[in-house]
Amino acid sequence: MLSLLISVMVSITLVGTLIASGAKTGSTVFLGIIGFIASFFLIGWLVRKKITAIQNELQEIMKGGQQRMNRKVQQFQSKPNGNIKLIQRQIEADQKVIYKKGLDFTQRLEPFKKWSLLMGRQIATMRLQFLYQLKEFGQVDEIFATGGMFKGPMMMEPMMVAMKMARQYKNHDVAGAEKTFKRRVKWFRGDRGTLLYGLMTWILVKEGESEKARKLLIKAKDATGNETFTFNWERLSNDKAKSFSNEGLGEEWYGLYLENPPTPKQQRVRGNKGRRF
Repeated sequence: MLSLLISVMVSITLVGTLIASGAKTGSTVFLGIIGFIASFFLIGWLVRKKITAIQNELQEIMKGGQQRMNRKVQQFQSKPNGNIKLIQRQIEADQKVIYKKGLDFTQRLEPFKKWSLLMGRQIATMRLQFLYQLKEFGQVDEIFATGGMFKGPMMMEPMMVAMKMARQYKNHDVAGAEKTFKRRVKWFRGDRGTLLYGLMTWILVKEGESEKARKLLIKAKDATGNETFTFNWERLSNDKAKSFSNEGLGEEWYGLYLENPPTPKQQRVRGNKGRRF
């Protein structure tokens, strides 16, 4: 870590200068420590400033791409006879382009790994998200398998934890998914745990553990207050496991690629006047 090395060198140089000038031992030690701290934080501030500028640029790229896709969806919904499959293919192609741009963009952060201890983990986290959206699950699994304090992805957000659980489930490691859930869900208070509860109960239902899922849904309702869990609890309580649905969790749920989202609806025209309803 260059910032630490440079700070040490600054401190040593300052101490050497003070000793040569005949300064008192106490003052020399104090100023040496101050020199190290000041150098370390100044370098850290400059590095963070550059990193933030790059991250903001990436966010603008993603935001612009999302806005273009939203306009396409709105235009499609306003046409009574649009080709649903065509617009879906177009949106998927646009998404793929955006995610690839984001993945390539992370290369610009590589030089900062030697300045920041956590930059390696931040880059791994960003790449994992883009790779997951690109459905490059082999590479996603490799990143999740990466250990170490400075290499593995950060599990600070519910979506990251949900991605890991989803991959464990897809790799037939249900026990691992449940272990990850129990270990991580306690860190997400209130509605922040919604996606994790939704995913874990879905996995249990898929594994034929409807009663276990129903009991967990009681905790989910109390912890998050989400109506989707109330709906699913009622379905399971009435032996209607086939009606279990996480549709109410929205885009985050479908972003795990465990289920396909509903087909976008078009506005229909009625009568000769073409009035939409």
